[in-house]
Amino acid sequence: MRRRRTPNPARVASGWVWVSRFCHCQPDSQQQQSPPRANSANASSPPFSHLTSLPAAGEDHLLRRDPPYSARRDGRQICRREATAAAAAAMPRRPRFPGVSASAVSLAFAPQVLVSLALLITVVSRTLNLLYKVMAEGQDGYFDSSTDSLRVEPIYESFLCPLSKQVMRDPVTIESGATFEREAILKWFKEHGSGGRRLVCPVTNRELSSTELNPSIALRNTIDEWMHRNEAAKLDVARKSLTSDCSEGDILQALDYVGEICQRSRSSRHLVRKVGLISLITDLLKNSSPKVRQKALGSLRFVAKDDNDNKNEIAAGDNIRTIVKFLNHGHTQEKEQAVSLLYELSEYKPLSEKIGSVSGAILILVGLSSSKVENPLTVDRAEKTLENLESCEKNVRQMAENGRLQPLLRLLLEGSSDTQLSMAAHLGELVLSNDVKVLVAQTAGSTLVNIMKSGNREAREAALKALNQISSYDTSAKILIEAGILPPLITDLFTVGSNQLPMRLKEVSATILANIVASGASFESIPLDHNGQNLVSEEIVHNLLHLISNTGPAIECKLLQVLVGLTTSATTVQSIVDAIKSSGATVSLIQFVEAPQREVRMASIKLLNNISPFMGQELAEAFRGNFSQLSSLVRVIADNNGISEEQAAAAGLIADLPPRDSVLTRRLLQDGAFSTIITKVTMVRQGEIRGGRFVNPFLEGLVRIVSRITFILDDDPDIIAVARDYNLTALFTDLLQMNGLDTVQIVSATALENLSRQSKLLTRIVPAPNPGFCFSIFPCLSQKSVATGACRVHVGICSARESFCLLEGKAVEKLVACLDHNNEKVVEAALAALSTLLEDGVDIEQGVMVLCDAEGVNPILDVLCENRNEALRQRAVWAVERILRIDEIAYEISGNQNVGTALVEAFRHGDSRTRQIAERALKHVDKLPNFSGIFSKMGAA
Repeated sequence: MRRRRTPNPARVASGWVWVSRFCHCQPDSQQQQSPPRANSANASSPPFSHLTSLPAAGEDHLLRRDPPYSARRDGRQICRREATAAAAAAMPRRPRFPGVSASAVSLAFAPQVLVSLALLITVVSRTLNLLYKVMAEGQDGYFDSSTDSLRVEPIYESFLCPLSKQVMRDPVTIESGATFEREAILKWFKEHGSGGRRLVCPVTNRELSSTELNPSIALRNTIDEWMHRNEAAKLDVARKSLTSDCSEGDILQALDYVGEICQRSRSSRHLVRKVGLISLITDLLKNSSPKVRQKALGSLRFVAKDDNDNKNEIAAGDNIRTIVKFLNHGHTQEKEQAVSLLYELSEYKPLSEKIGSVSGAILILVGLSSSKVENPLTVDRAEKTLENLESCEKNVRQMAENGRLQPLLRLLLEGSSDTQLSMAAHLGELVLSNDVKVLVAQTAGSTLVNIMKSGNREAREAALKALNQISSYDTSAKILIEAGILPPLITDLFTVGSNQLPMRLKEVSATILANIVASGASFESIPLDHNGQNLVSEEIVHNLLHLISNTGPAIECKLLQVLVGLTTSATTVQSIVDAIKSSGATVSLIQFVEAPQREVRMASIKLLNNISPFMGQELAEAFRGNFSQLSSLVRVIADNNGISEEQAAAAGLIADLPPRDSVLTRRLLQDGAFSTIITKVTMVRQGEIRGGRFVNPFLEGLVRIVSRITFILDDDPDIIAVARDYNLTALFTDLLQMNGLDTVQIVSATALENLSRQSKLLTRIVPAPNPGFCFSIFPCLSQKSVATGACRVHVGICSARESFCLLEGKAVEKLVACLDHNNEKVVEAALAALSTLLEDGVDIEQGVMVLCDAEGVNPILDVLCENRNEALRQRAVWAVERILRIDEIAYEISGNQNVGTALVEAFRHGDSRTRQIAERALKHVDKLPNFSGIFSKMGAA
């Protein structure tokens, strides 16, 4: 469909008047009254309609053989004969004079005609230029979508290389005078000059004596001008297609041509910007058609190549944001074109910051560069775009935040001092994954340590913050130890005076040191100075304790954590304990239990919990000096916000205090600690409190605290009343079933042992019934009588709550089950509890019967035979000797070779007490003669 505008008659007429005046052919009045007559044959056709469109290379069916000599017309050139025809049509007719012959008139006007012709020849190019400009304003070129034809200058045969049939870009002339494309004729020479053959001209067949190539500069310039004119004309039509409501096909054709022309030369890309096409194409990025959007992205990529001005115009407004959206939400092809366009734009450094400032741009590019599912070209372009964006430090920081840390590390290692400072400071603000921490420690750990040692105040601060991030993971912390971080850290902490660090930086140093210590490295072998001192040396620990007492809460907390880390290791805890004892810092450390800052309080409780197995007595004395600190621990335990590490440590600390310290136990009773703790134990067992990884140590600590009551039962009615009130026998009997918690089972069995020892004292003795007359006459018929309802073992009225009887509390079977435990300490505690049924003061025979009823005799014999350790063997030998006092059992066991061997081993290798007991047991099974019976008979005789 052709579109044209009607010419402006006034503008056209004014052009003719100007031409006529310039040539002095008519008076002004006649000129204004006589506008030029249009050729009726061509009135409906656009000017120069006989010209065909610019054909593609090789379309020689459109060739014209007119020579390229031309006159200018509005930036275009037309052939000489066209210029002559236009000039003749523009000239007015010569006036006629009546009665005068033509020859006379010719002679009369000859001088005037000659002058007019001369003037016409000199100004014809100028007049035609203005004339065409006026007419062009009234007659636009048009775009025919069916033929893709634009009414522009045709191609000339002389522009084509005779060999390649393409328009020449670098025309050269050879010896024969023929002109070729340089690349084409060189290829011809190479192909036809081999084998000693003579070279001839491809056009004239004339033999060539030289292969010298002479550039045809005039022809090349002519071709360039011709191409520029045609490009401008086609771009003008493309612009109209993009500004009007054209079909999708027209828009795609226009975009194709823009991309094609931009690939020819940089000047073509400049022309695209000059005619205003860039803004039109960027508007198409929001088109509803995916094809148009994709084509627009591709065209912009060609427009942007190697042209910074074009890149600036493409990046104007929110165009970058629009392009970035295609990376995340576009189709696959749109995504590929968008990332390629961003790559071209990122080649211009001033645009790097603008691209990086678009929200999410770098994050999306980082994701694309590491994608395993995207098109390889897309991944490659994303990677190269990021490499370009690295020229801006802001972008480097964004990349680091999104997991691409290599650019930041490279600047940290290779950048200027200011850049290193900036990168180190930003590194300290990042939240790094553990893998990245290891990478940073390996790559830049030594550099950061050197900055910390020798940099200025600002640089040291940045390095310390970065090291604080890296050191928070054990593996990376150990790498920093190898990089030599410990000596400067200790120096920063202990230096006083004008060279000391501000307290805020000392806090960072203390935090790093706490992280380093928590890594679990072997600090005894790491020297801190030339004197060979290490982190657990007494002097260093004394300095740490002094610093703890003379700084603010922040540093106190971190240094306490340092000591926590050092006391967690079994290899260093004793050194720290010795240093604390020698410094007399126990009381000052306990004071932090009441600190208002939760972190300081928790660090203090954890430290005291770690050293309490080694300093129980010292800590008990300190707590007796200030009961408020003990009460503070109870309040921590009573907290109902789940189960925390602080609560578990507090429970463990109290549990480690000497269990027979009645003063502390009574203080706990006064504070209501046992009621709270027993309630907590019940809630934990019933699943009402969940505490994750701290629930088991918390429960173990609580059970150990409760068991303190059982250690001070002797001759103390108040404590016995407390045990009765809380029904401790039933509580610990139930806790025996906590399989998997060995400490709970050990403590429970030990508590039951303590309670059972009180049973013979607390049982209520009932007088035995009268045996009667017959039994008094025949005592041989009498049997030991037991009061109705009395305990078989304690020969009195017993109960689990009142007299703590194991038999009445159903604890015997549960204790026997523990004899099969893998943990020797559980077995030893259970056997000790069962042995209370065989002690002096109870009915041993009935105690043995109780064990038989509970099927506990054989497990005890097995414990003896297994001989796990000396302590367990001593208890087993004692229990077996008591059991063998029953003749029936002794007779049955006498045939058991394993028992006999175990008793013999105990007799041979045990201590004096064990040997004596084993000897008596061997006599029961007739392994040794019972001389005591013989000696008694001899004495009687």
